[in-house]
Amino acid sequence: MKTKYKGALIYLLLSLIVILSLTVPLFVSGCGGRGIDIGSGDNNGDDDNNTAPTTSSTDEETDNESETTEFSVNSSDIDEKELISMTTADREAFVAALDEKYKELFKSLKVSKSYKSAKNHNPLITQRFGADPFAMVYDGRVYVYTTNDVYEYENGKIKSNSYGKINTINCISSADLVNWTDHGTIPVTQIAKWAWNSWAPCATWREIDGKVKFFLYFANSAGGIGVLEADSPTGPWKDPLGRALITKSTPNCADVTWLFDPAILVDDDGSAYLYFGGGIPGEQYAHPKTARVVKLKDDMISLDGTPVTIDAPFFFEDSGINKINGKYYYSYCLNWSDDVNEKNPAKANIAYMVSDSPMGPFTYVGTFLQNPGVFFDGLYGNNHHSVIEFKGQYYVFYHAMYLEKKMNGVSNGYRSAHVNKVKINDNGTIAQVQANVAGVDQVAFLDPYAWNEAETISFMGGVETIKTTEKSPNFSANMVAEVSEGDFICVQGVNFGDGAGTAGLKVRVASGGSKGSAIKVSLDSRTGDAVAYVEVPSTGGITTYTDIIVPTKNITGVHDVYFSFWGDEFRIDGWQFLSE
Repeated sequence: MKTKYKGALIYLLLSLIVILSLTVPLFVSGCGGRGIDIGSGDNNGDDDNNTAPTTSSTDEETDNESETTEFSVNSSDIDEKELISMTTADREAFVAALDEKYKELFKSLKVSKSYKSAKNHNPLITQRFGADPFAMVYDGRVYVYTTNDVYEYENGKIKSNSYGKINTINCISSADLVNWTDHGTIPVTQIAKWAWNSWAPCATWREIDGKVKFFLYFANSAGGIGVLEADSPTGPWKDPLGRALITKSTPNCADVTWLFDPAILVDDDGSAYLYFGGGIPGEQYAHPKTARVVKLKDDMISLDGTPVTIDAPFFFEDSGINKINGKYYYSYCLNWSDDVNEKNPAKANIAYMVSDSPMGPFTYVGTFLQNPGVFFDGLYGNNHHSVIEFKGQYYVFYHAMYLEKKMNGVSNGYRSAHVNKVKINDNGTIAQVQANVAGVDQVAFLDPYAWNEAETISFMGGVETIKTTEKSPNFSANMVAEVSEGDFICVQGVNFGDGAGTAGLKVRVASGGSKGSAIKVSLDSRTGDAVAYVEVPSTGGITTYTDIIVPTKNITGVHDVYFSFWGDEFRIDGWQFLSE
């Protein structure tokens, strides 16, 4: 059949389908997916609305399955070959037909609230809390590991964070510092069975015997430092020692009040150094002498010598280490002493010292990051940071209680990771950081024609991330996004190019619902015109995934892409736009 007649026939068939489908009443749920009061008003991603963080769970099978759906347009029948053979007019007609069916449904949705917006990139993620961020650069991406602050309850109400329930570590990563991929939680105490807590991680990598290895150091409460090992920055992880790396019995560590808050440096020559410690013995506020540095052996899991004391003025906790222009910068959190003088300019700020050697001695210089309470609604707390260089710019990662306060109206000590730029002056000093919710600019475009994980998010409303056994082409640890009616995801700075443009969209989904679901895809606004719709039928179960290919309107240029969701709860593993 000639192309023009084929296109006309498709358009007539789609028009007939639309007429028939409009005669079938569609049940529109009156709740916001999970039955939570999500408030009134529309959220285009321009306002800072809220949704509560939730803890990741395993991708377990449910009994919510169905053999039929209510959809009359079966978009899943299209394969990639047929998609490419369609004309632009065919694809436009396909989207237009579904737009007639779904436009009003998506307009009437109660939209799940979002803590972030298109203009505000802090905190990094909102589906979970994450404190004590440590950033590691590897293979063009920044991996951030955080303490997984989890809600503690008393009589059904959220109580103050005691930190005693924390036994997992979060891992997220980004190539652009705006769209963050959620790699889930690392079950530290299940791997290192001798440990009961997992606080303040740090990570690094190095080549050993021709193979790249990754090392994740963590604090077991304040009682010691442990280490995990993996072949990938996202795991799976193992405990190579079966015990702590550093304890009170380690030489020169018996008098360290808190054995925690590790930081790691692999020098240019391959030698590695671990920094740790904290606390104030007695009344020794000005010179606690509880910071330590120790050289590691080439295996990264054993000590090469005795830990050395770092006499950091007004030291409290939170070791950090960087090599900048041949100098070694040791940074840390000042304590809460009232003895304020020129070497303790403010409580719990981030201070730094400089040395010509990674083992010291270090000379005190000043501070560069004030307490988060200065910037975020007076929410003062212990400061924690990590500094990296990425794509020619220095950044500081830190935590704040801003997200929890915004969510609950009060702060109970649950923290989230933020990032802002930091400047190294020509004379080697570090300029004061201006922390804010705007965060940092996107440093690279997102490629829509590559496979993108659904858990890669700039900001969202209502979405949960779930661990899955589905394999990812990108990472060793895979997650999926679990979505309900009214939820949405936005990825920013998506570069479709200036060539022929897009022909279609592939989405991998799983659903066990009986009502059916749909995804609306729009550009630059959640309420904007649809460039595609994806109808999600029952796949036989919430863990049974299938690929669906649909035509799209032609898209070129750089856009923010919004995925909005209607219908039954379902899961998305990933997506990929297809070019002509």
